[in-house]
Amino acid sequence: MRKPTKESELSTEPIGQNLIKLISNVCFSVFVLSVLIFTAIAITYQPPDPWLQSAPSLTNLFTQTENATFKTDDSIIKTGEDLLSAPAPATATPPALSATPSDLEATPPAMAATTSALSATPPAMSASPPAKAAMPPAMSASPPAKAALPPAMSASPPAMSASPPAKAAMPPAMSASPPAKAASRPAMSASPPMLAATASPPGSVEASPALAPVPIAETMIEKSKEKTVNSSLKSDCELKAVNCSDPRLLRAVKKFNLKTFKSIVFLEYQTPVNGTKPDECDVFWRFRNKKEKSWRKYRDFRRFQFGIGENCTYKVMHTGLWHSGINARPPRIRPNTTRSGSGIRKPKLAPSIRDEEINDTIPTLGSETNFRKGKYLYYARGGDHCKGMNHYLWSFLCGLGEAMYLNRTFVMDLSLCLPATYSSTNKDEEGKDFRFYFDFEHLKETASVVGESEFLRDWKKWDKGHKRKVPVKKVKNHKVTPMQLKKDKSTIIWRQFDGPEPENYWYRVCEGQTAKYIHRPWQAIWKSKRLMNIVTEISGRMDWDFDALHVVRGEKARNKQLWPHLDSDTSPDAILAKVKEMVQPWRNLYVATNEPFYNYFDNLRSHYKVHLLDDYKELWSDTSEWYNETTTLNNGKPVEFDGYMRAAVDTEVLFRSKIRVETFYNLTKDCKDGINTC
Repeated sequence: MRKPTKESELSTEPIGQNLIKLISNVCFSVFVLSVLIFTAIAITYQPPDPWLQSAPSLTNLFTQTENATFKTDDSIIKTGEDLLSAPAPATATPPALSATPSDLEATPPAMAATTSALSATPPAMSASPPAKAAMPPAMSASPPAKAALPPAMSASPPAMSASPPAKAAMPPAMSASPPAKAASRPAMSASPPMLAATASPPGSVEASPALAPVPIAETMIEKSKEKTVNSSLKSDCELKAVNCSDPRLLRAVKKFNLKTFKSIVFLEYQTPVNGTKPDECDVFWRFRNKKEKSWRKYRDFRRFQFGIGENCTYKVMHTGLWHSGINARPPRIRPNTTRSGSGIRKPKLAPSIRDEEINDTIPTLGSETNFRKGKYLYYARGGDHCKGMNHYLWSFLCGLGEAMYLNRTFVMDLSLCLPATYSSTNKDEEGKDFRFYFDFEHLKETASVVGESEFLRDWKKWDKGHKRKVPVKKVKNHKVTPMQLKKDKSTIIWRQFDGPEPENYWYRVCEGQTAKYIHRPWQAIWKSKRLMNIVTEISGRMDWDFDALHVVRGEKARNKQLWPHLDSDTSPDAILAKVKEMVQPWRNLYVATNEPFYNYFDNLRSHYKVHLLDDYKELWSDTSEWYNETTTLNNGKPVEFDGYMRAAVDTEVLFRSKIRVETFYNLTKDCKDGINTC
C-alpha cells in the first residue's frame, strides 16, 4: 500500500479543524455580542419596580389637580378608625381585628392597595362590582344586601391587635392627661404587623386587655341575678312605689335594652334614680354602636315606667326617648362669664354637660432637662398648607410615620388651614384647630407628639439660658431619606421645605425606596369625639332604627357629558320611585346629601319620616355642648360648623343605618367616575 505523503496530509486535515474553529469563533462572537447588548440594556433601561411603583402612582393620583371625572366626593369623609374592624361585642379581650373589603373604602380613586403597601399609601380603591353602587370614601359597616357599598380596599393589615396596646411614650415628664385618666379608655393598637420594625419609644407601657370595655350580655345579667337575694316584691304584688335602687329593677332595664336596641353595645350602667312619678326611674348608661370602629364610649339617659311582671318581678312598661331621663343626667358645668383683664366680657355660654371621655389637652415637655433629653422630628411648613384635607392627612401621616420610624417625638402644628371647598366664604381659612376635626387624645395615645408652639418655646428658652445650643440637624432636601437619618444623634432633626411645588410637599419624603420603611399610621387618626357625639345624638333620636339615602348631586349633576342621567335620576320623583322599592313605608329615613336646597326631598315626607342634617342644627347652635367646648378651645371665639364637619357627621350617620340607598348603581346607572369608568 502506498503511504500518504506529507503534502496530502497538509491538504486534507485542516478542513475539519478549520470548520470547527470557525463555528467556535462564530458562537463566541455571538455570545460576546449578546453580553454587550444585555449589558447596554441593563445600564440604560430601568424597568418599573413593582415594590416601589404603587406609592408614587397613588401619590400622583391623590394630590394632582383633578378634572371633573375624578372629583372626590366631598359629601363623604373617611378617617383612620374606618380601617379597623369593630370589636366583638361579647368578649372581654376582643379577637384580632381583620378588615374585610366591605369595611375598607377608598379616599383617592383608582388603584387597589396591597397588604404591604397599606400604610405606605392612602386607602385606595379597587373596582366595584356592577351590582354595587360606588361611593366616595366613608366608613363601611357591612350593611344588608340592599345597601350599595362603595369601592373597597383589597387588603388590610393581617391580625391587627384589638387589645388595648401600649400607650406611645412621651419624652420624659411629658404629660398628656391627668393620672386619673390613664385607664379611662383603651387605645387602639399603634403598631400593626407592618410597623413591627419601628422601635417603641423608651418607657412605653403595655396596656392590659382588662382595660377594654366589656359589653353587657344576657349571661352577665343572669349571673348578677344569682347573686341577688331571691325575694318577691310584695305578697299581693301590688306596685305602689318603685325602689329605683333595687338591683332587680336595673336588671329588668338591662334585659329590655338588649331586646330593644340591638344595634348598640351596652358597656356600663349607673344606679337608677327616681323619676317624676312613683313608678318611674331615670337610668344612665354608656354604650357604643356595633358599627363603631373605635373603643370610644357614648352616653344616654332615659326615663322608664315600671310594672309587675311574672313571678313578682319588675317589668318595663314604657321607655322615654333619647335623653329623657333628665334626673340621671350628669351635672351641667356653668362656664365662667366674668370680664377679662381688658374689660371685655367673654361670650356667654350655655351650661354644658362636659364629656369626661374627652381629654385633648396639649402635651407639655416639662423641665428644660426633659426637653434636652428628648429626640424630635420637626417639619417646617411646606406647600401642603391650605391644600385639601385629604392632601393634608396624606402628608401629615408621612411625617408622623417617619417620626415613629426614627423613634422620635413628632412636632405638630395644631393650627390648620381649612380649604375653600369646605368654607362658607369659599376662601381658605387659617387658624382652624386640629382638635375641631380629629381625636387628639387618641393621637396622643397612639404616637409621641408635642405641639409646635410649646416645642419652640422650650427650644428658645434652652438656647437662651445655655451656652451649648441644642444640636440640630437641618435637612433641606426631601431626597435625604429617613434611612440616612436613622443613626443621627442630634436632638432635633429639622426638615425644611423651601423649594417650589411639588418639591416642597411633605409627602415627598415617603416616596420611592422610603415607602418600604415608612408606613403611614392611619390608625392614629380618628374623627373628633365632639363630632361623634353629634352623630350619636342624631342616631339616638331615631332610636338607632333608621334607613339612609345618599344623594350625590352638585357639580356631577350639572356635568351632562360625564354623567348624562344623574340629574334626572336624582330628581325628586325619581328618588321617591326608587326608594319605595327598597325601603318600607314610614320608616325613619336619613338623607345624606350635598344638595343645598332643604325642600328638595319634600316628596319623600308623604311616605317616610325624613331626617336631614339641618334638622339637628341645635346640636351645634350657641346653646349646644359642641359650641361651648369648641369655643373654649378657640380662646373664646365661636367656631363655625363648616363643610368638613358636616360631611364627617353625614358620613357616620349614613353608615349606622340598616338599609342604604346609594346614588350610583341604585338611583342611577351612570358610573361614579364618569362615562365608561364602571
